[in-house]
Amino acid sequence: MKKVELIFVPTPGVGHLVTTGEFAKRLVHFDDRISVTILSMKWFSGLVDAYTESLAACQPDRIQVIQLPQVDPPSLDLLKLSPEVFIYEFILSYFGPVRNAVRDIMSMRSTTDSGSGSTRVAGLVLDVFCAPMVDIATELGLPSYIYLTTSAAFFGLMMYLTTRHCQNSSVLEYPKPETGNMDLEHLIPGFVNPVPSHVLPSFVFNKDGGYTAFVKIAEKLRHAKGIMINTFEELEPYGVNCFYNGQNPPIYPVGPVISLNSLPHPELDQVQRDKIMKWLDNQPESSVVYLCFGSLGSHGPPQVKEIALGLEQSGHRFFWSLHMPPPPPSSKDDAAGTVHYKNPEAMLPEGFLERIQERGMICGWAPQVEVLSHKAVGGFVSHCGWNSILESLWCGVPIVTWPMHAEQQLNAYLMKELGLAVVMKLDFRSGTSEVVTADEIEEGVRQVMDAGSEVRKKVKELAGMARKAVTNGGSSFNSIRRFIEDMMGNT
Repeated sequence: MKKVELIFVPTPGVGHLVTTGEFAKRLVHFDDRISVTILSMKWFSGLVDAYTESLAACQPDRIQVIQLPQVDPPSLDLLKLSPEVFIYEFILSYFGPVRNAVRDIMSMRSTTDSGSGSTRVAGLVLDVFCAPMVDIATELGLPSYIYLTTSAAFFGLMMYLTTRHCQNSSVLEYPKPETGNMDLEHLIPGFVNPVPSHVLPSFVFNKDGGYTAFVKIAEKLRHAKGIMINTFEELEPYGVNCFYNGQNPPIYPVGPVISLNSLPHPELDQVQRDKIMKWLDNQPESSVVYLCFGSLGSHGPPQVKEIALGLEQSGHRFFWSLHMPPPPPSSKDDAAGTVHYKNPEAMLPEGFLERIQERGMICGWAPQVEVLSHKAVGGFVSHCGWNSILESLWCGVPIVTWPMHAEQQLNAYLMKELGLAVVMKLDFRSGTSEVVTADEIEEGVRQVMDAGSEVRKKVKELAGMARKAVTNGGSSFNSIRRFIEDMMGNT
């Protein structure tokens, strides 16, 4: 039997790493001819190490994790200019270790394997930020594939930027209504309607290298043999069909790829998890709105107070994962991400906890999929990270949009276009936007908790479609099969 090995190179941020690891597990479960080796870069977060350890232990005979050596990271001054520039330079700094690791694996396979049962390295599977490493694959004579951790619509933005850049290499200008600068609209593949500038990711307006770095990444996508996208046809029918045209590398919608098991986290022990689930068990069905803004999502005291007042005014039960803003990064340790708040009383309005009593619960880190899948949860105020969107749709819980970073504004706009979310904000940007008022938050909560809303009905229907997509004969199941057949043909 012909056996193949795929070498995965994920971006080490936990949001990228987890979904990449879950896709690797899905591949080896799908076809027993496939094994996976994951090359793990050293990152600042202990969450990355905890997940790679759990990943290596899940199927040690089929999934191997190789820890790459530490390299000197880029200057943290780049992080202040643009996260995309920092990540781009970080990935470039790992070219040598990745090339050496891939070469060693190929050499080992060629010297130790023989006969019909031999294993052949079939290609590199690269996270989108690692797309420049297609050059390593080309140099070593391997096919390269991209695993895109976000939507087909975001892939459309990347293709749009490369086309636009050929015609006009200037950075996009952010609309400034007070100066008469109109909010331009962009015809982006994957979107039915023109996309206004104000919901595009911040990097497209970044003149300090963010725009240029992302265009360089996007240009490399065209050199891949195929692109797996963490979406499914029933979620983005228009977006997916836009790219079944042969003009780009073949695409394979393989989602939703999510981790249904809670991730290991140093701040969430079994006692805290049990406390959370016991509180939810005591709430009526679909009565709780869940608030969480991702592993890097946090708000300062003025915004925290407005959220608290909005929740109190809404009258609804709530479960709030409250994080404290991190200090400005001045060292490797500081760059690790959000510090979770230990004493919320200092940030909350006076007497708030006494007034809400058992109607609400506040914690730091939360087991998100367990929370969203609980029968008591009826709505989700979210930062609109793509992983969170897919988890919410899988669990049939409608979202209130409150984007903060990265491509989250675009995700929020996509959810609006698809009619799958209550819109509170589309263009909020952490650190630059004004405080969202208690009245706005109250209105968003009231809308998402409306039992008869059209959004709730559509999301419930899509939850069934998501499950069907990944089962035998479903759209994503068939797409993975097609990828495997094409990959085997390229070997």
